[in-house]
Amino acid sequence: MNLILACSLFGAIILIYWIILELFTMMFRVAGLPDDKARFQVLSLLTGAGFTTRESEMLLSSKGRRKLAQITMLFGYVFNVTIVSAFVNVFLSLKLSQFDNFFMGVLIPLGVAALIIVLMRVRFIRKRIDRAFEKLAGRIMHQEGVNTILLMDYIGKDSIAQVSLKEVPAEFEGKTLAESGLKTKHNILVMLVERGGLRVEAANAGTVFSPGDKLTVFGQYKTISNVFNAKERFM
Repeated sequence: MNLILACSLFGAIILIYWIILELFTMMFRVAGLPDDKARFQVLSLLTGAGFTTRESEMLLSSKGRRKLAQITMLFGYVFNVTIVSAFVNVFLSLKLSQFDNFFMGVLIPLGVAALIIVLMRVRFIRKRIDRAFEKLAGRIMHQEGVNTILLMDYIGKDSIAQVSLKEVPAEFEGKTLAESGLKTKHNILVMLVERGGLRVEAANAGTVFSPGDKLTVFGQYKTISNVFNAKERFM
């Protein structure tokens, strides 16, 4: 194997690693974590860095996320060991004479990586890729066509979460927020309502839920999941 091919292989592996990072990040997003927290935790799990923060509690708060975290750690360990072994074998097989093409071998994968980074900064391309990953992760997580919950942050024993309604639970259908009993019965505070991805408005007593709404709510995470039929489904 010549040096150009070896360096090109290195660039390809970097690209594959990035795809794996994005896929697992999207799976954690589908499982209820916000993007920035999901990405940081996935990077820690895949690399085996073991970096622990208060955000790691979000992984342990759900049986589905715990299983997904275990899969991510095992996959990262196997992948890293395989890659290290492969590169040791590749570079041991190189001949000293092949290092004459060192700069060309390095520039090719670096150029490809730079092109990918530039393309990823284009908003249109980024949205298309995010949608593709989200669709794939949704199929893997079996969460298509169901209400989902996105955990945004913990505050004491309660949490701030965003609930996406594919369908309105029968208990709240056609009722105003004042009639729903969310605050009095379940101690859930609905703060914001996003409709059609176009506008965000503060919830009030007369707010009526509709399919497609995204609700920013405050309360106990498990209670929110149960009330809105937005249980995490990791198979």
